[in-house]
Amino acid sequence: MTPIEYDVIVIGAGPVGENVADRVVQGGLTAAIVERELVGGECSYWACMPTKALLRSASALRAARHLPGAREAVTGDLDVAAVLARRDSFASHWKDDGQVSWLESAGIALHRGQGRIRSVRVVEVTGVDGVTVTLTARHAVVVATGSSALLPDIPGLREATPWSSREAASATSAPHRLAIIGGGVVAAEMATAFAALGSSVTVLARDGVLSSAEPFAGELVTESLREAGVSVRLGAEAVSVSRDDSATVHIGTADGQQVEADEVLVAVGRTPNTQDIGLESIGLAPGAWLAVDDTLRVVGGGEWLYAAGDVNRRVLLTHQGKYQARAVGDVIVARAKGEKVEDGQWGRHAVTADERAVPQVIFTDPEIASVGLTAAAAEAAGLRIRVVDYDLGSVAGSSLHADGYKGHARMVVDEDRKVVIGFTLAGPDVAELIHAATIAIVGEVPLDRLWHAVPAYPTVSEVWLRLLETYGR
Repeated sequence: MTPIEYDVIVIGAGPVGENVADRVVQGGLTAAIVERELVGGECSYWACMPTKALLRSASALRAARHLPGAREAVTGDLDVAAVLARRDSFASHWKDDGQVSWLESAGIALHRGQGRIRSVRVVEVTGVDGVTVTLTARHAVVVATGSSALLPDIPGLREATPWSSREAASATSAPHRLAIIGGGVVAAEMATAFAALGSSVTVLARDGVLSSAEPFAGELVTESLREAGVSVRLGAEAVSVSRDDSATVHIGTADGQQVEADEVLVAVGRTPNTQDIGLESIGLAPGAWLAVDDTLRVVGGGEWLYAAGDVNRRVLLTHQGKYQARAVGDVIVARAKGEKVEDGQWGRHAVTADERAVPQVIFTDPEIASVGLTAAAAEAAGLRIRVVDYDLGSVAGSSLHADGYKGHARMVVDEDRKVVIGFTLAGPDVAELIHAATIAIVGEVPLDRLWHAVPAYPTVSEVWLRLLETYGR
């Protein structure tokens, strides 16, 4: 069979792959996407959108209960069925018709099946019917296959049929008892969600809760989870798991304790989806993360092979993967047309923000919104810093937002350049505040200039002024 030719072939039709292909087509090249599951990827069906839908209703209810007048109007509890139905709608009921339609409208070809690299710029696609189609790329192949939940080697765990983030995001009911192994973002968010949905939740957080964030973030979330009835066991390590004939899960911990649950969610990290994409045919290791250069070319993969999103392990966040996708799509077009490549810091084809200005929101109670470096990360990088803290609940806008508002703000300043390099907010509804800090960090706005960015009164954003005052002029 004669190979089908495109300028660019993208393996993986999640948000990253879709954006790569879109940028390529907008640049005047042809593109095809290969996808073995649902077009739209993890974020659309099992992560970003459905999980935040699970969390949002409970968050709105908590907000109403912290506001006199609104509190009195709340006469019932959370409607679990309605929450799950809204979640289903955000996951498009696990059908990708809408996403496929968008690909067609964007002029992107879709080939369904398992894509495997067979040689330089050649990808074979094996459909569910076993029929194989060969695709050839004139310019580039982009691996955007993402990552999957990591399942650790705990005796008995696999046989106990644990939940991963996928099963948690698509659950059709809230289990009576849910045990969570892990203390990171997925663990904290799902503990928040299922506690609100009525589950009795136990979190086994061997390394603490949100250990990669500023310490106060994990402390506030841990306190809130415990207030919501969650058993948070800091330092607890699962060493054995079994499911008995009555379907009860038994988890043994290193200190000899036992936890019983109806379901166990494993949330201890991610692993790259590179096991079965033909890497061995070009001298790369199957199942490994793909190291990339500054323009996201795969190291050791030749000038034609790129990797974007989770699979390159730079930043495992959807929005950052889409940022990479825009850069890699544009650089492929530039190279194909013989145009100048702008890969210097903050250049059009660079992904500088991956190292300096990654924003993230953790949708727990309270929300944690951060961007840039934590104080610990900045110190580890050898920077001379000053850490500025402020009680977010002391801002006038916070007191209006909710009675008993509890939160914290931290600004990390590079003392040599006098610019903000890190910013973290912890508090109710702080998610929408973080982009101001992202702009300040990306723009490297001097502190002297930030004094002229006057926050409106009375808003929670006034914390910027309070942090600057604390720093001193």
